Amino acid sequence: MRELLGLALRRNPKRAHLLVSNVLGKHVPQRPAIVHDAGVRLGRRVRELLGDEAAAGAVVLGYAETATGLGHSVADGLALAPYLHSTRRPVPGVATVGGFEEEHSHATSHLLLPEDPGLLASTGPLVLVDDEFSTGRTVLNTIAALHRRFPRDHYVVVALVDMRSPEDRARLDAFAADLGARVDLVAAAAGAVHLPDDVLERGAKLVAAHEEAAPDHEAAPAPTASPAGAAPTASPAGAASTVPSAGAAPGAGPAVVRVDLGWPEALPDGGRHGFTPAHRVRLEAALPTMATRLANALAEAPNLANALPKAPDEPTSPAGDHSTPPADGTPAAPGGYAAPDHPAPSGGGAPASPGGHTAPDAPADDPAAPADDPAVPADDIAAPADNPAAAPRRTAPAPAAPGVPAAPPAPGGGGAGATDRPRPPRPSSRRVLVLGFEELMYAPLRIAKALDDVLDGVEVRYSTTTRSPVLAVDDPGYAIRTRLTFPAHDEPADGPGPRYAYNVAPGADPDRRFDAVVAVVDSTADTPALHAPGGLLAALSTHTDRLVLAVVPSYRPQNPPTPRTVPERQAPPMHQPSYEPLRGPDFSSYAPEEVGWLLQDFSHVTLEAPTEEREEAIQSGGAHYAESLPVEYQPNERYQDLFRAALDASAARIARAVGAVTETVLAERSPRPVLVSLARAGTPVGVLMRRWAHHAHGLDLPHYAVSIVRGRGIDTAALRWLADHHDPSDVVFVDGWTGKGAITRELSDALAPYPDFDPRIAVLADPGRCVDTYGTRDDFLVPSACLNSTVSGLISRTVLRADLVGPNDFHGAKYYRELAGSDVSGYFLDTVSGRFAEVAEAAMADARQLAATDRSPTWEGWAAVERISQEYGIHDVNLVKPGVGETTRVLLRRVPWKILVQRGAGADLDHVRLLAEQRGVPVEEIDGLPYTCVGLIHPRYTRGATGADGKAVTTAGTAGTTDEANTAGIANRDERTVAAR
Repeated sequence: MRELLGLALRRNPKRAHLLVSNVLGKHVPQRPAIVHDAGVRLGRRVRELLGDEAAAGAVVLGYAETATGLGHSVADGLALAPYLHSTRRPVPGVATVGGFEEEHSHATSHLLLPEDPGLLASTGPLVLVDDEFSTGRTVLNTIAALHRRFPRDHYVVVALVDMRSPEDRARLDAFAADLGARVDLVAAAAGAVHLPDDVLERGAKLVAAHEEAAPDHEAAPAPTASPAGAAPTASPAGAASTVPSAGAAPGAGPAVVRVDLGWPEALPDGGRHGFTPAHRVRLEAALPTMATRLANALAEAPNLANALPKAPDEPTSPAGDHSTPPADGTPAAPGGYAAPDHPAPSGGGAPASPGGHTAPDAPADDPAAPADDPAVPADDIAAPADNPAAAPRRTAPAPAAPGVPAAPPAPGGGGAGATDRPRPPRPSSRRVLVLGFEELMYAPLRIAKALDDVLDGVEVRYSTTTRSPVLAVDDPGYAIRTRLTFPAHDEPADGPGPRYAYNVAPGADPDRRFDAVVAVVDSTADTPALHAPGGLLAALSTHTDRLVLAVVPSYRPQNPPTPRTVPERQAPPMHQPSYEPLRGPDFSSYAPEEVGWLLQDFSHVTLEAPTEEREEAIQSGGAHYAESLPVEYQPNERYQDLFRAALDASAARIARAVGAVTETVLAERSPRPVLVSLARAGTPVGVLMRRWAHHAHGLDLPHYAVSIVRGRGIDTAALRWLADHHDPSDVVFVDGWTGKGAITRELSDALAPYPDFDPRIAVLADPGRCVDTYGTRDDFLVPSACLNSTVSGLISRTVLRADLVGPNDFHGAKYYRELAGSDVSGYFLDTVSGRFAEVAEAAMADARQLAATDRSPTWEGWAAVERISQEYGIHDVNLVKPGVGETTRVLLRRVPWKILVQRGAGADLDHVRLLAEQRGVPVEEIDGLPYTCVGLIHPRYTRGATGADGKAVTTAGTAGTTDEANTAGIANRDERTVAAR
């Protein structure tokens, strides 16, 4: 296990540790043959498990970003199946077929963008590939999301290492049993990681201490530069062109050689949109030529060290971060060493791996392990991370991937595919690194492997850049020795941010230095930021003698198929589905005609968990927020008085916004819309819109409430019910307000396979500027946000849990009948609708003005949240909740850390200030805040956590009340069962 894995700390509030694979090619540079063979061998085992017939009908799905290359290599071993990987990069014009959530990840949301929307609708096995299983939560999320839409009877889960606990293993077994499907597991090795209870807190302190000692200067300018934004010019096919590296004056300084690989036209650059066995044949045929061109470029590349003035050895910071040049601005020699061609290490010994352990030599390929024994010894695929002898130089052609004809041998015993090509000149390099780019792992891996085949006497290694922040400490016993930091250069959808390359800089060990680096990016990432001062190329140029850039064309489907709804198969339900909407008074305190709930009644199930326990489980990845319910907050008399005062003050304003948005819907969407509110915040607004339509036009509009869950999508059983009973083109989805727009994006992604439904949400207020149908864009208090179920028909938030909700079932919710004495749902509706007559003229005028206004979403809210997340060191947009409504939810349901308010904000925030006072949460006034207020969830929550002011975190159900009430509240919480741990 130690040869396979090392251990590191990362800056992530959900998981403090990182298992660093020595054979994955992500964080640790490794011989490309070892990396590729690790996946191929797993794929062969899967093929043996399935048999050729089932393997030919399978689909392999890899996880972004870390396992995109591993999944593709598994598909190579399986040989007969197409490959697809998830992505965090939306592609204009390509519909999202689905997605899922990876709660513990630095970036949580995954998209599925196959060129053929029917790819995942096959009936054959689905093979899911990730680098490791820590809890198995991501796999459950994926299977649950896809099984609801495309049920099948066989799943195979593949990973390099299985580190799940016995409880996690039991959860997967129970999940498979409830699903009614077979789930097999294939892993190269199994083990366990034992962590102390306070690991998140201790990890955060360790990271902070090291980074304080050696601050992370992100995007620091490298000492070599050319005009900002200057991009290399293309060269003729097969030729290398020399261009100035980032920041240098024209004709001066070191240079970057750009090589045209001759990538085959219309060949996908990876599995983002799908990669078939036919694509594999084309790639295999082209690899020898690309390797030869690259070898020629390496031989022609100028020596960067000769272009730089010599400087003293570059100091190595305690954190191993090599982002910053010397403080006096003097350019350092690459890696701090003057000699461009330093001798090989003395003694001939193989250096130890980053984890401090030297593995045995890589064995020859062995037969697949028996299907009933999914774990194999670690040395089946492991080899030392820094042992050149582990993968001996091949002088014969490399074997082709399974099922692919081998290239003909070259005359005279040349390398594979060299029939009509001269042997490339030997570059004056001892160690060469081929560096891929985030999700672009497979193409650089195969290019590196082909380059290794044609270069004699040169050690070729492979790794990739990443968006995941990991602490670097230059110690032989630690997995992440050094870190290069640079800005993102592919204009990511979630905004700018730092990116990293690990173990590329040599640190204090000269034997780890690469004298040549080949940076491989896709054309989407070949932007001015790549070439700018402080960009990736500039960062690399300070640590190598020769730098080559190869750009692979980003594949985009040329003729996207006509959008269509993929036919769905019906899987046997785990529970008898509810075929008719639930209505009051049996379910909710609303009148039966006001709303029909497309939900199951879970009132009999104990789902509540104390706020602290839910938060800890959610942030640790042990549970999804939709699998349990918070204990309902019961307001004291002072808070109820604030609610009534806020409602009296804002009722006319709300009524006017209700009128404006309803008139916009009637004019632009449908003359007789079917209102479908997103439970539960959207439900009071949907009822009010229905009342306006009746008041102003005498219309009796149908209104339903459905569940949507971030990371899990919309209730597809509810969608099918709506399509069976109404024209989908008349359906208008309704929500209360927008924050940063996460649910807006979730709905758009979830409805991609259902083009008959319009994904645009109509909201009362759009402070996030992420929808085009709204009543106002002001961030003001909508009093229905002040309370939970007692202003929403006594209905809980919705629940989606695998043991309660089958593929054809509605999601669920609870009806809190016992809270009837505190219910103000009808009072809220009647107070607002009672103001319709007085605001009718103004609302009609607002609707006319909106019709003449450019209402295109600008997503300003999302950008603001990204900025706040970075400024406050949270690094997770899901923990930043902007706007009055979302801030209130943080205080009522989550563990708040601090509240940011716009300086001078008035009475709209009285209830926020009161809740913050009750929970001991600091309120910080900010100038220029784009929202009235923003709630920050505690970023590293454990039950021993404190707020930003150093006080112990308490729950809304007990804070700010009498001692007697505190005791009763605690006793009440202790009686409840944690339902989703």
